[in-house]
Amino acid sequence: MVGLPIIALWIVSLLASGAYERHIFGAGSAEYGNVLRASTYAAGLVGIACFLGRYELSRGFFFFLFLIGIPLLLLGRFAGRKLLQRLHRSGRLQHTVLIVGGPRQVDEITGVLHREKWLGMRVIGALLPGPNLPEQTPRGLEVLGSSARTVDLVQEHEVDIVLFAGGAVGSARELRRAAWDLEETDVQMLIAPNLTDVAWDRIRPRPAAGLPLLEFEGPRSHDVAHGFKRLFDFVFGALLVVLLSPVMFAIAIAITASDGGPALFRQRRVGRYGEHFDLLKFRSMVVGADELIDDVREHSKHDEDHILFKSESDPRVTSVGRFLRRFSLDELPQLFNVVMGDMSLVGPRPPLQSEVDQYHPDVHRRLKVRPGMTGLWQVSGRADLSWEDSVRLDLYYVDNWSITQDIVILARTVTAVVTSRGAY
Repeated sequence: MVGLPIIALWIVSLLASGAYERHIFGAGSAEYGNVLRASTYAAGLVGIACFLGRYELSRGFFFFLFLIGIPLLLLGRFAGRKLLQRLHRSGRLQHTVLIVGGPRQVDEITGVLHREKWLGMRVIGALLPGPNLPEQTPRGLEVLGSSARTVDLVQEHEVDIVLFAGGAVGSARELRRAAWDLEETDVQMLIAPNLTDVAWDRIRPRPAAGLPLLEFEGPRSHDVAHGFKRLFDFVFGALLVVLLSPVMFAIAIAITASDGGPALFRQRRVGRYGEHFDLLKFRSMVVGADELIDDVREHSKHDEDHILFKSESDPRVTSVGRFLRRFSLDELPQLFNVVMGDMSLVGPRPPLQSEVDQYHPDVHRRLKVRPGMTGLWQVSGRADLSWEDSVRLDLYYVDNWSITQDIVILARTVTAVVTSRGAY
């Protein structure tokens, strides 16, 4: 009988922590944080209540309930999130979005929402300020009218979300009036600040005399070099080397047996602070592949201004190498780079010196941290990403690093490897 009150208390704690708030479902780590925090509070309250009430609750039951229940609850949330995101990607359970703002800001946000279909936001058009409106934004999004007619157009197009971007209003007074106009409609109002590519935990609200100030924590690129991340890399890297050594031994034999060439391939890459190191990989191409690169460059799937060279049908790749690349097994020797300190488990892609020579000054910021075996670029599509998106994701990681984010990226890497998206 004691189980029902504990579960009821647990649910109340989840409600109080905001674990059932609509806005946290489907994206971000706040959902998992709220569930974990509420579950910890519930366990603490149960322990205190039993101690003060002198109730002899079975220790085995208590630990079983929470040590098993919390991971199961988090796993259930994860499964529910994946199901919701899959429905969004298939075009179901979509929220219609109307973006209000300047043409450039509207296009920037539209590009993100179109790319990240799992968010479930379908942009139907834009509202721009001022008279003499164009029919479309520079990137082709239909302009439905003026921002002065926001309420009318929201009702006309049955919009679920109105998203105010930069340039939408000229003052806080105008934004407040827009909120007043929309309060009678059943529409969600979102505001996209100019603080793009900034993690939510680096921003803290600090209201002052009615001003909605935001305290902005500086970039965390310096923190990435701290000892805790290095300790994390060394311990888990060494553990993975031990666990995967039979697999790596079998791969080495298969490569050597296929054409008699060496199993490992070494390539000079640029690491943290521009220092060079020898990146280790299982050889997936024919011997002397570097000398044939000019002959296959025309097969590259990217535009000429794309710094990275990748060919989806590269004839230099061996049959064994194609299998290794499909599941990223060719990258396993980089675990030794991680253990030696040249690389990290998670970080920006390790570039070639020829690529670094073409970097825009801003892109050199990628070199402030150790390159990684995996990263945001990999779990977001790898070679299917444009150069601009790859840079944006790497710079986001450098500025917003956290150990929690590293763990999430490592977990998402498993999915990316299994699906082989962008791997060739």
